[in-house]
Amino acid sequence: MKVAVLLSGGLDSTTALYWAHHHHEVVCALSFDYGSNHAARELSCARYQAEKLGIPYHEIDLRSISAHLQSALLNGADAIPAADYAEENLKQTVVPFRNGIFLAIAAGIAESNGAAGIVIAAHGGDHALYPDCREDFMNAMASAIALGTYAELEILRPFIALSKGEITALGAQLGVDFAQTYSCYCGREFHCGECATCRERRESFATAGITDPTNYEKS
Repeated sequence: MKVAVLLSGGLDSTTALYWAHHHHEVVCALSFDYGSNHAARELSCARYQAEKLGIPYHEIDLRSISAHLQSALLNGADAIPAADYAEENLKQTVVPFRNGIFLAIAAGIAESNGAAGIVIAAHGGDHALYPDCREDFMNAMASAIALGTYAELEILRPFIALSKGEITALGAQLGVDFAQTYSCYCGREFHCGECATCRERRESFATAGITDPTNYEKS
């Protein structure tokens, strides 16, 4: 199947890119700059990974909408809470309807590039915090996109039943260069080691039994 892949430059989406490259024909990788704290570093990794695999890379500029959205991800590194991933205050980092926005745009680009599917790296660990990662939402969005495109595009969610540790293990099997992925919400040169995504990232390598190549400011 010809597919387009949503590629943030983080661990999950990069593994999804490699998975899609292994199982399908990837017509393009799509990244979105929505003005997040970590956009520059994350998108640099996304471009690197797509170019490494010889996949056409498209970066979509959505920075103009950031002023209209409420999220700590858009308000500077000082706004990012240093707390466990499941805690209530981490809802501050949710960008409202982010996956809905991305998938709607990706559908138009994917169909324009002759794709039959869109790959997104939503996974089991995302469900509690992110409404737009849950299966009810994904199923509804998949139906809308299929109905709204001549190609009846599918949304492929290969990691929906996997944990982040399982995704990390799969990425290692597929040859992902994890040193060229970026997760930290603070957006500094090195991962802060304290924010939720840093903690989750570090835990995923430990769970997978894989050496973590990430440089953290704090352990």
